[in-house]
This record gives sequence, structure tokens and C-alpha cells, in this order.
Amino acid sequence: MTPADAPSPHDLAPAIPEVPGGAVCSALIDFSDPQDPAASRLRLAFGTARLHLQADTLPEVRGVLDAVQAHALAGRWCVGYVAYEAAPAFDPALQVHAPGALPAPLAWFAVYDQTMPWPQDVAAPAATVRADWQPLLARADFDASMASILHAIGEGELYQVNFTTTLQGALAVDGEASPTDGTRALFAALQRAQPGGYAAYLDTGPHGQVMSVSPELFFDWRNRDLLARPMKGTARRGHTPEEDVALAQTLRSSPKERAENVMVVDLLRNDMSRVAEPFSVTVERLFHTEALPTVWQMTSDVLARTRESTSLADVFGALFPCGSVTGAPKVRAMQMIRALEPEPRGVYCGALGVVQPGGAATFNVPIRTVTLRGTQVRCGIGSGITADARPEGEWQEWGYKQAFVQRASQAFSLLETMALQDGRFRHLDAHLARMQGGATHFATPWEEARVRACLQAVALEHPSGVWRVRLLLDAHGAPQAQAYALAESPARVRLQVADRPLAEAHGEFVRFKTSRRAHYDAFTPTDAAVFDTLLWNPEGEITECTRGNVALQIGGQWVTPALACGLLAGVGRAQALASGRVVEAVVRREDLAQATGVAFVNSLRGWLAADLYPPFPQA
Repeated sequence: MTPADAPSPHDLAPAIPEVPGGAVCSALIDFSDPQDPAASRLRLAFGTARLHLQADTLPEVRGVLDAVQAHALAGRWCVGYVAYEAAPAFDPALQVHAPGALPAPLAWFAVYDQTMPWPQDVAAPAATVRADWQPLLARADFDASMASILHAIGEGELYQVNFTTTLQGALAVDGEASPTDGTRALFAALQRAQPGGYAAYLDTGPHGQVMSVSPELFFDWRNRDLLARPMKGTARRGHTPEEDVALAQTLRSSPKERAENVMVVDLLRNDMSRVAEPFSVTVERLFHTEALPTVWQMTSDVLARTRESTSLADVFGALFPCGSVTGAPKVRAMQMIRALEPEPRGVYCGALGVVQPGGAATFNVPIRTVTLRGTQVRCGIGSGITADARPEGEWQEWGYKQAFVQRASQAFSLLETMALQDGRFRHLDAHLARMQGGATHFATPWEEARVRACLQAVALEHPSGVWRVRLLLDAHGAPQAQAYALAESPARVRLQVADRPLAEAHGEFVRFKTSRRAHYDAFTPTDAAVFDTLLWNPEGEITECTRGNVALQIGGQWVTPALACGLLAGVGRAQALASGRVVEAVVRREDLAQATGVAFVNSLRGWLAADLYPPFPQA
């Protein structure tokens, strides 16, 4: 590819608008090296744009991409996106919602003469934000759409459909922080929630902001070498290292997940062949599992050598949209997506990336992506549906995938609650080890000496008596501790059995102890005579109480629910396991009727004999 191969910006049709750049439009790019993920990242900031390239109609899309390539070959940086609804610009057979339904351009790029230093406030924003998300798709509608997809697959119409929905909410910024501070804070929180990958922030002015922390590479194209890395196949992360390894292995060996991945790989091979030299399309890596904070994902690498005359618009014409977010065959899958999904996808499932001076282009598939217009935030969630998919499993997968945005949408601190008795902390090392594990998971800075110094200050202030100490560690690694008088523990307590499952039982805010406790607070007893609530997961398995673990005597043996059921690995529980007082087991709701003994267990209170109320689940 040479400058002569690309059109000059002066040759472009006048219908393609070039709006003079303004300071309001800025961008951040934080991309992995597609060829070597261990190498240094492409981490760039951009200030005032030289100009903007925008396509509002389908005929303008290719022209914008031609202009992007021309500017890059002239030594400039281009950062922007192509929306999912731009697909018919490359193939009229690809059905989407009408472009007029999209509140933003079909394609938008900012052109920059130079880069800027990475802003310090990205890592430490001057604000905190909160967003409460609501799904637009009810479970009954999801099940009906699943039935339609599975029927079409069963009839042989297609092999796979990538079905999605939209979460929406309102963004609230704390205190007197500016909207810009709030936007930067949300992007920083999203990056903490989904580190690595191909992250980008775009301020498109009147069209709003785009914040993508996508782990998926769409394509990397440089020196005529084209790499695609479709991501297809998902499993949740484990509650223990052993379970985590087992879940990754199950993902790699799952016939459903492997079939889903192979279908997309075959589709990408076919798409890439449209611009590839003969016999140059190869699959270099198949079924590679990548560990993300909340899920395991499976990827494969497809490579090709493009023909000498290939342009950026040609690459998009061959590949767009990525097969991992459509299904196979692509034309029929997109017809079904158009029929089932009531709204346009926009940037979500399109392409977002950077074209460097000289023409090297790297684009992500903007999954794990949030768009903001005013205070309204939107985020797409979806999964690939194949013949052996089941509604409950896919619904759970949607839950795992949206965990990243839930984590980023409300400030929280890691939390430990421990007993301070006569100036000495009970089980201090165990509590700090658990907090350190949470810090590792949530990418929170951890300085143990600083945390211990914070606790020591509290201990010096309370040299005698028994105290409940609440230790918090915020997102920046700053500890804070406070002591409260601890009342004497009762000899026996009453536990009520939850009247519904804890939907978040397998989530990270159960697995790790934090200040985000709304899911527990919803089960707080309203009867003053009840000490706590005994919880159970959607599979009907007993898990824990809202403030501690539980032990049950069944068949003469004391047991405590296994971590895989979805619960916090309590310090008191660990002590009971280490001493041999209890063993792990799966206990179902119906097993409570056989329990001859019940105990509430945590580090603060120790082992408290308990009674169930009602004594066992009612029919």
C-alpha cells in the first residue's frame, strides 16, 4: 500500500463533511499490541482535532474510510468508529435498522496532527460516578426470542445468531465535579473493571461520548498483513483457583463453545479471502482461552496477506460487521437480528479504532462498550446462540458479561470486619490475605505496610475492651479503619430462610467482600427477633447468611456450603474447616429438613448456635 494507492482528501466527494475540529472533541487510545500482548501498549491521548470526518448516510461511509486512509498516509492520526448500521454500505444484503433510527453518525473519525501525553486524571479522576442499569429486555421476551432463534436453527436456516440487548441508565456525578470529570471517571472505572484489551475514549461532541474497554480485536492491518482474532465462547470465573482452572478447561473442551468458535472462524476465513492473496488465509491459533476479570473467553487467530491494491474501505467491505457479533451465515443471521432486536446497535458491535501515520490500522469489536449522551448511558450485552444453547445458560452468560459495567457504575471499597480485643486483632493475617486477594482481583493498589499502619493506629486508640473494626481500602489503595463497640454475642440466634434466591450468588461482589452490599441488604430481616437471613442460589443450593457463613449438621456431620455454590470465603469458616470441625458439601434447600443442628459462623462472632425460621422450606 503506497500513498498513490489511496485517494487524496481533495478528491473526495463534497458530500462528506469536514467540520473544523474543536477542543471539545478529544480521544484516548489504550490498545494492546495485537502481535505481542506482552509488549508495550499503544497508549495515546489526543487534544484538538484538525478536522472531523462524518458519514450520516450509507453512500458516505466508504468515502469517510478513504479519507481516513488518505490522511493517515499523509502522516496524520485518525481515531473513530464505524457503527453496526453502516453494514449495508458494504453489502446491501446485510439488513439493519434504518440509519435514521441511529442518534449518531454511521461513521465518525477525528483527524489529528500529533499526539499528547496521557492525562494524569485518567488513572486518578477528580470525581466518582454512579449509574443504575436497567435491561430493556424482560426475561419472558428473551425466552421467546431464544425459541425463535432455536427454531430457525432447527429448520436449517442458519447455524448461529449473536443475539443482544441494551442496558440503559442515568449517570450521576458526585459533588460539584464537572460533566467532563464524570465522563473521565466512568472511563477510568471501566478500565479498572476490564483492564487490558483495546480500550478507547471518544468525545464526538454533540453526538456524545464513547467509552470502550473491549477485549476483542476486530482486525489489525499493517504492511498488507491482516490479523483477525474473533472472540467466541464464554465461561464464568471460578470461586477458587482449582475451580477456575477447571472452568477454563471445560470451556476449551465444550462441544457447544468449540462449535460456536469454529463457526465464526470459518466465517472470518471466508470474509478475509475476499481481500487476500490466494492461499494466504491461515488459522494460526484455535481455542485459546483468555482470563478476563469476570469471565473466561475463547479466541482464535486468523491471518491473511492482502492483495497489493487493497484499501482500508476494502478491508471493511470484506469483514464488516465482525462475524463474532452477527452469526452464520452472516446475511441470514443479520436478518434475524433485525427482526428480533427492536433498536439499532450503534457503535456497539461495529468497529472502533485508530489508523496510524503510514496506514497501520487497529480496530476493536466494541463490546464491553458504554455510550453517553447527556446523562443517559447505554451498554449492549449479548451472546452467540447455537443449536444446543439453552435459555437459562445464555441468560446467565449475559449476567457474567455485564458484571464489568456493574462494577464500574458505583464506587466501592474492599472491606474487612474484624475483632479487636485488648489491643490485638483476631485473625489479622487471614483478613489481610483475603483483602489482598480482593485487591488483586479488582486491580486495586496494595501496600500492606500502609494498611497495617492504619490498623495499628486504631489499636493504639483502643488498648482495652472488645471492638468491631471496619477496614476499607478504596480504589486508589488508601486504607481507612474505624472501631465500634462490640456488644456481647447472644448464646443462640434465629435465622430466617430467604423467600427467593440471591440472583447475584455467583457474582464477584459475593465472592469478594466489599462495601457494595445492596444485594445482601435486600434480605435484611425486618423482624427484630431474627438475627440474619439464610440465603440460597438460583440452583436451589444453600450458600451463606448476609453477615456470615453457615454450618449445618446433617447425618451426624457438620458441613458448610462449598464455595462453588456462590458465597464469601469467610475467615471464621476457614478456621472451622482447618480445625476439622466442618467439611465442605453442597446442601440444597430440601436438605434443611434433615438438619439436626445449625450454626452461624464468622470471624467477628465466632460459632453461634442457631435455629431456622421457618424450620425448613415450606412446600
